[in-house]
Order: sequence, then C-alpha cells, then structure tokens
Amino acid sequence: MSCPRIEIDLRKIRHNTRTIVARLKGRGIRVSAVTKAVCGNPAIARAMLVGGAAGLAEARLSNATRLRAAGITCPITLIRTPMLSQVGDVVSVCETSYNTELSVIAALAAAALRQNTVHGIILMVEMGDRREGIMPRDVGNMAQRVVGMPGVALKGIGANFACLSGIAPTEAKMRALSVLANDVEGRCGPFIETVSGGNSANLPWAFEGRATGRINDLRLGEAMLLGVDPITGEQIRGLYQDAFTLVAEVIETDANSARFADPKLARLRLVPDTSETKRLLLAIGHQDTDAAGLSMAPGNTFIGATSDHLVLDTKDASLRVGSEMKLQMNYSALMRAMAAPDIQTNLRYDRAPPNARDVDGSSKHLASV
Repeated sequence: MSCPRIEIDLRKIRHNTRTIVARLKGRGIRVSAVTKAVCGNPAIARAMLVGGAAGLAEARLSNATRLRAAGITCPITLIRTPMLSQVGDVVSVCETSYNTELSVIAALAAAALRQNTVHGIILMVEMGDRREGIMPRDVGNMAQRVVGMPGVALKGIGANFACLSGIAPTEAKMRALSVLANDVEGRCGPFIETVSGGNSANLPWAFEGRATGRINDLRLGEAMLLGVDPITGEQIRGLYQDAFTLVAEVIETDANSARFADPKLARLRLVPDTSETKRLLLAIGHQDTDAAGLSMAPGNTFIGATSDHLVLDTKDASLRVGSEMKLQMNYSALMRAMAAPDIQTNLRYDRAPPNARDVDGSSKHLASV
C-alpha cells in the first residue's frame, strides 16, 4: 500500500457511535454526527448513521455537497453560519443551518422562497466560548424577527463550548440554555424542536445523571471518531481510540546522527548519544498533519518536524528505509491529515454485518470499566 495513508476501522466508529447514542438515549438526548474532521467522508458518515446518529452536521458546504453526491439523504445541518455568497446552495443541500446574523437569515429566507421550500433556522447563543453567538439578552428579539420571515422556520437554539476559549459546559450553563428556550417559546409562540447543548465536551455533563432540562441534542464528532474527552484528552469509557491510524514510511535512518565532532555542537544535540537509539526520518510533515498531535509506540521519541519530514529517535532496531510506522492522531492531527491531498485513506470493514450490535474482536485501546 502507498504511504502516507490513514487506515480507518469503520467497525470501531460504528461501535463508538452506538455506545454513545445508547447512553444518551436514556437521557432524552439525540446525536447529530459531526463529519467536518473527516471532510464529509461518506463511508464514515454512514458508519455514524448505522451507529444510531439522528443526522449529520457539517461546517463546510463543500463537505455537505460531497455527502449528498454520495447518495446520503438524511438531514444535514450546517453548523457554521452560512456565507452570504452560498445561501442558495445552503438551502438546496441542507435542511437546517445554525445562524447568528439577521442579514444572512433574510438571505436564506429569500433563497428558500425562490426554491419553493422552507429552511430551518437554529439560533446560536453566546454562552462563554466567545467563538460565535447571539448574546442571550438579544435572542428573543432575533427569534421574533425569524418567526416573521416567510421562507424560514425557527427550529431551535444552540450553544458552543470548549472550542475557542476552552470554557467547559456546566450544569448551570445547560440550565440557563433550557430557561432561554422556554423564554423564546413564551415570546414567539412556536415550539422549539431542538435545544443543542454543545459538542463532545458536553459528554461528562450528559453522563452525570443529573437533569438535562430542555437539552435534547448534542453535536458529536471527536468523541465518536477518537473516543476521547476533548477537554482532558482522556479516554471515554467503552470507546475505541484507534479507529484512525496514520501510516508513514521511513526514508532515512542514521545510528550515528547524534554524534558531533565539535564539542559546542554536542551541547545542542537533541538525541542521546547511544548505540541503542537511532534517528529516523519519516516522509510526512507539517504540510500533511499537526505533528504535535501525533503519538507513537513506546521506544520512539518525537524530535521535531519540518514541512516534509518527521524526525524521531527510536530504539526499534528493525526499522529501516522502506519500513512503515503507525502513528495515532489527536483531533487536530486527524483533521489536517484527512484534508491533506497526499494522504490516502484505506477503509476497513466498510459493510456493517446485518443487525450488528458490537465490534468483532478486541482492542487494547478499549476500556472495560
């Protein structure tokens, strides 16, 4: 197989999704599967849908268009405020979009009327992350304006956490969002169908067992793809962390690379001067992924990266030019690698067995407690 590549285990994505969906169902919360980190890959989207996701959520219209071109017909929500230049395509591709600007909503309404349809609007509320959102005091006025526009329908409100400012969702913030949903209904009349509490960072709150109030939707990507809590980086109980593996090829080895003839240079060395280690160069770099977001097997140490090279120190004597090395990725590394034009994807277990309820086999990355 060619390198670099990403090996994708769709069984594990189905399992992660199914596990989370089942735990949230008892809390009255549905899952919107976020596919932006995988560039709207249709096979991965289908794995999430098979796992029980209620619909898909995308930040980029190009990804949503890719999903539609692949024959996916489920509801797709655009979770980034639409660009004015794309409102016509947004209406034709996505049933609903998250919005913060009245001018954009008006343009969506006009586009929907031209297309003889009604586009759903979810208003995003600023609750501390400082990325996007309408201030809570202004949501009622905005909602009233939306309700009065032909071509659009107010479907709900939502909030975002732990993206820009690292502000974690709390019980108090979820309670405040629920109260705001009630206030909007009381002011505008229409029932608020969706109250989206946030993203994968909300799972610790959602799993606590306390009252969820009006929150009935979470937009989840990282947790289902990588099995981790975005805030702590810790594994979520029962989920796989190795559904994605980045494979890179060794293009240079040098057992003596750490030795310097000049004593002044010796003080600068990064790799220990020992015959037990050698330097490796892998054919992958900053242009391909977030090098700081990669992790590797014990016995290998990250030294640095350039645009085209990853430099490691290794104790594995079997690695030589032409060898392949497997690397795990965090969310940032995955997102960039999936978008890199020179990295191919290799899908495994693309077809779910009929009535499959779990992942076959075992994994050292699967927690049992």
